[in-house]
Amino acid sequence: MNGAVRPLEGLKIVEFSHMVLGPSCGLILADLGADVVKVEPAPEGDKTRLLPGSGSGFFGAFNRNKRSVTVNLKSPEGHKFAVNLIRQSDVLIENFGKGVMDRLELGYKSTQEINTKLIYCSLKGFLSGPYENRAALDEVVQMMGGLAYMTGPKGRPLRAGASVNDLVGALFGVVAIQAALWERQHTGKGTLVRSGLFESNMFLVANHMVQYFQTGMPAEPMPDRKAAWAIYDVFQTADDEQIFVGVVSDKQWGEFCKAFDLEDLLKNKELSTNTQRVARREEFMPRLHKMFKTLNLSQASKILENFDLPFAPIMRPDQLFDDPHVNHPGATVEVTLSNGVLAKVPTLPVEYNGVRPGLYRDLPEVGEHNEAIAQELGYSDEALELLRSSFESSALNDKNNQNKL
Repeated sequence: MNGAVRPLEGLKIVEFSHMVLGPSCGLILADLGADVVKVEPAPEGDKTRLLPGSGSGFFGAFNRNKRSVTVNLKSPEGHKFAVNLIRQSDVLIENFGKGVMDRLELGYKSTQEINTKLIYCSLKGFLSGPYENRAALDEVVQMMGGLAYMTGPKGRPLRAGASVNDLVGALFGVVAIQAALWERQHTGKGTLVRSGLFESNMFLVANHMVQYFQTGMPAEPMPDRKAAWAIYDVFQTADDEQIFVGVVSDKQWGEFCKAFDLEDLLKNKELSTNTQRVARREEFMPRLHKMFKTLNLSQASKILENFDLPFAPIMRPDQLFDDPHVNHPGATVEVTLSNGVLAKVPTLPVEYNGVRPGLYRDLPEVGEHNEAIAQELGYSDEALELLRSSFESSALNDKNNQNKL
């Protein structure tokens, strides 16, 4: 394992999270070296571990480089353990439903009494406003926030092919945490920071919102949009593959014409500017589609790369494992899934002096670090023995707390 890049080493994070939004926020900080302790419900752990189908990759993708403790937060011993953990932490991350942490007496106000320097990061569906008490999912805010409308053809809203708002919301959570840590250096005090899924979605469609003011017309869905550039299309190749090509400047137009021996198009004065080319697309696009059908994918890719033109073969996520750039050292790390399979996972898309953050801790087993963290918190052998029941018992089986669920 290689975790040489750890700029946040020494920073202590306690994470109460599930699904994607909270775990990915903690992951970014963990990959950068922070000690992230994931607090999971005893005894079975985060239910995200067991999601089927399209959710089956969530835990494996977003929980490396963390430590795991399992705690019954509704037992006195378990709650005290969480309090002790919070007391020694710099940052708390949570993405549970509204009011859950308050009912556990682990909300912002309660934790400020425990640790006045704590940065409390709450990741929710909506920030302050009329919708702040609504439940939300990535799909919900994509649908109501215009992203699904922009992604599918008109009349057929389509969810984006990734949990974009969860991931962007997590990134903004990290930004807010880092800013709050900087502020704490000057004030000595912690603060509450929040990031919202809906607001993250608005940030993603901001240019479409501004476009309405600029043009007076609503933005068209991406599949139906009016072209901004002459060539910004997907072409079929001779071997039944597909390739995207983008030509977005006059210089690139010249290089494209040279690359594919289209000198007549290059010399045509009625195609000398991008605006002219967009207006006359119908005159030359059928010819280009026909041309690409005479080339296989590797031939077309080689020509485009040699002339430094933007292009991309259309790939499935599983095909990326064969991509030489993805297989470059540092681009992925291997984690051990619950079924024992080693899986390649992309590392953070950043470099420090040419080095990517790596793996220094595999995916944690459920409650793998219970005793080690208890000892770090100063628990004696006798106290640890009393605590074990909280590590191993579920709140559902806690007779004293069943009526509080």
